[in-house]
Amino acid sequence: MSDATKISTAKPGVAGAVHIAAADTALPSDATSTLSAAFDALGYVSEDGITIADSPESDPVKEMGGQVVDTINKGRNTTITFTLIESLNVDVLKAVYGDANVTGTLATGISISVGTDDMPEQVWVFDMVLKGGAQKRIVVPAGKISEIGETIYKGDEVVGYEITIMALLDSDGKTHYQYIEGASASV
Repeated sequence: MSDATKISTAKPGVAGAVHIAAADTALPSDATSTLSAAFDALGYVSEDGITIADSPESDPVKEMGGQVVDTINKGRNTTITFTLIESLNVDVLKAVYGDANVTGTLATGISISVGTDDMPEQVWVFDMVLKGGAQKRIVVPAGKISEIGETIYKGDEVVGYEITIMALLDSDGKTHYQYIEGASASV
């Protein structure tokens, strides 16, 4: 039966929407626990939000008359795309360009070295608040930046870093985990 109370929008979590940590960081396993100090908050995400593309790939199997009778699973790609808009946040710059390539602080001066370094696998956590205060958390145990969009510098637009994360398989063969908890459950 249809239930309009189950329809929701998503807003960033209280501590921000996107968090990142080193690959060996312990994973959260629910929607509401406080993230460890190992996670860096990456600040505001643009109004376009967070887009997850979770696309299975398959090849059709046809019988001799040309009708599809089955499919062969060829895998599943999960990508997550979003634009980080805190362009003066050192943690954002380190996420985009790599830890070793960003030094300094805003107060002392930031230096960024851009090269062809392979981006590391990291733990990514996306926290959202849904309708009625329900919380949703998406945990990517092994995410790697696979694409960085164009960065535009102009007076009537915020500087942002559009990045796409490829969610790789973890030791259990999963690309990511999703947790949802209603507001009344955490009281």
